[in-house]
Amino acid sequence: VQLLESGGGLVQAGGSLRLYCAASGPTFEKNLLGWFRAAPGKDREFVAAINWIGDSTYYADSVKGRFTISRDTNKNTLYLHMNSLKPEDTAMYYCAASRYSGSYGYIPAYAYWGQGTQVTVSS
Repeated sequence: VQLLESGGGLVQAGGSLRLYCAASGPTFEKNLLGWFRAAPGKDREFVAAINWIGDSTYYADSVKGRFTISRDTNKNTLYLHMNSLKPEDTAMYYCAASRYSGSYGYIPAYAYWGQGTQVTVSS
């Protein structure tokens, strides 16, 4: 599985961004796709996840109601729509894939990771 993120950038607080993750490779290795983020000096944290079928989504409390995760199986692409961005959302955002559909927040369950895309929210 190869994952390639794009769509990051600089945005003012209250603005929106959409992140993309091109996810190639066998479907059984990406039963679950997730977004994680790492702010400077902080550990990587779970943001959102979706199963490949698309009928289950999961969100961190800090982004619930502001971010939406989705995927397009025809395009093998994962998305993260981010609205009402806050300066505390500033981080490197990573796409990840797991064969374990039930472990959405458990970082070690994700065997595959992208290189990340930077999101910076100015106040």
